[in-house]
Amino acid sequence: MRSPIDCARGLIGCRLEWKGCAGVIVETEAYESEGDAACHTHYRPSARRFVAEHEAGTAYVYLNYGVHWLFNLLVKGERNGFVLVRALEPVEGLRRMRARRKRKNTEALCSGPGKLTQALGIDGRAHGVDVIAFRHGALAATEGEPEPVACRRIGISKAQELCWRYIRSGSRSLSAPPVIT
Repeated sequence: MRSPIDCARGLIGCRLEWKGCAGVIVETEAYESEGDAACHTHYRPSARRFVAEHEAGTAYVYLNYGVHWLFNLLVKGERNGFVLVRALEPVEGLRRMRARRKRKNTEALCSGPGKLTQALGIDGRAHGVDVIAFRHGALAATEGEPEPVACRRIGISKAQELCWRYIRSGSRSLSAPPVIT
């Protein structure tokens, strides 16, 4: 129930569990539903309806370029929008993640939004699921996390200049090095 920017920052260091696998969130990206040309609500009426019809904490999952599922959380508060969970440091269910990804390198299992969903087994069936109450997953805060680093968003063609990507400094599981301006 905060702004997407505050939520994206606050999710760094949280533990995400999904279907017997878990990891610590090390990278997120914020999108505001109003005035953000990179947000789905800017050009998709269905995304605007999703924001209007669902509660904060609901999964917004979509197929990116017909290839990778991307996992976002709906945020509602002073500003509405989404937080894209971009990367995790895997901590539990590694055998299952490696089998899904066909990779052995732990740091590369969830080092990007498409890799993350593949490793955790998240697909379109998760769209609209209340992540907080979901029986196959959970989101929990952790204590003592260092302050996340803000940097420019990546993987988009509009509003790239906004420093709404948050990373855990020093993580080896990031999708890409930070772009700090």
